[in-house]
Amino acid sequence: MSISMSSASVPVFQTMLTNLSHLLAKAQTYAETKKFDPVVLTQYRLAPDMLPFTRQVLIACDASKLCVARLSGLEAPKFDDTETTLSELMVRIQKTIDWIKTVPASALDGSELKSITFPVGKDKTRTMTGEDYLKHWALPNLFFHVTTAYAILRHNGVDLGKADYLLGPNA
Repeated sequence: MSISMSSASVPVFQTMLTNLSHLLAKAQTYAETKKFDPVVLTQYRLAPDMLPFTRQVLIACDASKLCVARLSGLEAPKFDDTETTLSELMVRIQKTIDWIKTVPASALDGSELKSITFPVGKDKTRTMTGEDYLKHWALPNLFFHVTTAYAILRHNGVDLGKADYLLGPNA
């Protein structure tokens, strides 16, 4: 039995974004307990040439909503990318999840062979089938940015473990 594009995408996006929100909530509690400004975390980066924590969260949200939009043929909501606090980032995550939930499975299913052209960098595009785009671009991109956000928080002392990253849909 094969799985559908909707079942291979929407639940994964929802779960990983929910897990990401959980990480942010733990970071917020950590900052409050240790009495420091959480902006220290939102602006942190692991290397000078990488994007800061805030961008990791925004890109994880965008990777999810844009994949669902591209596969379904629907227009993704546009967000202003003005979030600067952990609370604002958690709201952004929830808005993304809420929109993804509105997309009917029927809009995604059958998109395996659909041609998806998407920007890669500032002036290039790439084209893949829907299935390849989901499996080899969108999901790895989501996992990369959620993992990087996790690593930034863990590096800064937030008490996180693998169970927090893999919290799952039934937590």
